[in-house]
Amino acid sequence: MSVYLQSPLSSALSSSSSLQRRGVRFTTGSGVSNLLFKFQRSSLPQIRASTGSPSSIGLRTELDAVSSFSEIVPDTVIFDDFEKFPPTAATVSSALLLGICSLPDTIFRNAVDMSLADSGCSELDNPELRLSCFVNKALVNVGGDLVKLVPGRVSTEVDARLAYDTHGIIRKVHDLLTLYYEIDVPAERLLFKIPSTWQGIEASRLLESEGIQTHMTFVYSFAQAAAAAQAGASVIQIFVGRVRDWARNHSGDPEVEAALQRGEDPGLALATKAYNYIHKHGHKSKLMAAAVRNKQDLFSLLGIDYIIAPLKVLQSLKESITAPDEKYSFLRRLSPESAANYNFNEEEWDQLSFASAMGPASVALLTAGLDGYVHQARQVEELFEKIWPPPNV
Repeated sequence: MSVYLQSPLSSALSSSSSLQRRGVRFTTGSGVSNLLFKFQRSSLPQIRASTGSPSSIGLRTELDAVSSFSEIVPDTVIFDDFEKFPPTAATVSSALLLGICSLPDTIFRNAVDMSLADSGCSELDNPELRLSCFVNKALVNVGGDLVKLVPGRVSTEVDARLAYDTHGIIRKVHDLLTLYYEIDVPAERLLFKIPSTWQGIEASRLLESEGIQTHMTFVYSFAQAAAAAQAGASVIQIFVGRVRDWARNHSGDPEVEAALQRGEDPGLALATKAYNYIHKHGHKSKLMAAAVRNKQDLFSLLGIDYIIAPLKVLQSLKESITAPDEKYSFLRRLSPESAANYNFNEEEWDQLSFASAMGPASVALLTAGLDGYVHQARQVEELFEKIWPPPNV
């Protein structure tokens, strides 16, 4: 990323008391919200174990050890206990809006209600345009609240129904950014989460050229990762575990089969190859490993920019103490120096070569991810249509 946030973590922790009283819970992936993303190693503190344990000189936790190599990001946070794994940034999405609407007492509910009371949206005669206006307002109002609660960036999900419409994605991002400006949220506090279709990657290229930061998601193939890096995407998110899951139940993908023939996990192999490619060619993109299922996955990716880890894995790392003379050593698996030893052809992607390089695994997983996001977006619209106008506003 070319612009960084320097806010202290204490600004997020100072909000904990009000959140603790609410007991609000947000979960990433298929749950309520992709709440946590930490984007900048140089400006944000690393997640560490509590100072109370271990207390002996020379001892540290496994979480301390792995955090010295990569940013370790909680995949789940419970706000009434979030000092253990404090949120540093957030994602606002259709899934989050659905979760907010199911919890009337959440501190974010007013942001949704105020969006539904917006006079500019209400005056639109076209029902589809009116609903789209309400959803945009709700995403931005909630995003604005999140900006005040976390020191990092807020990533805003772009409607997945636009995944194959480059100009539609760009218009949507511009519309959302304009609304953020209206509530005094600057562009440097924001990213926009875009599906990694060819059209989405092209939208990322154009938006990044304007200084608008993009976060590419649903990356399941090297072609997607390389094209997104060439486009200058700020963050590229690879779902390691989902690639592995596909490989367990399917066959016929050349990229997956090649990894298996080498005796490698195909998800870990994809993340490793993408990291080495990005650093070999000096692309600015930061790589994020998601759908990490266990500690071994995490250990195998040490050195990657960001690792999103389940809470149970983080808790296990935090409770495991390592001694200086421990036989098991934590090794950096990925580094810019080691990436220099790899050879890649710096292929210039076009839509045809990109489509040809997308194997059945990435096609199936991308389609499934988009279908899920589209379903959630429609659910939000159906819900807003039922509750508009909101009472007592």
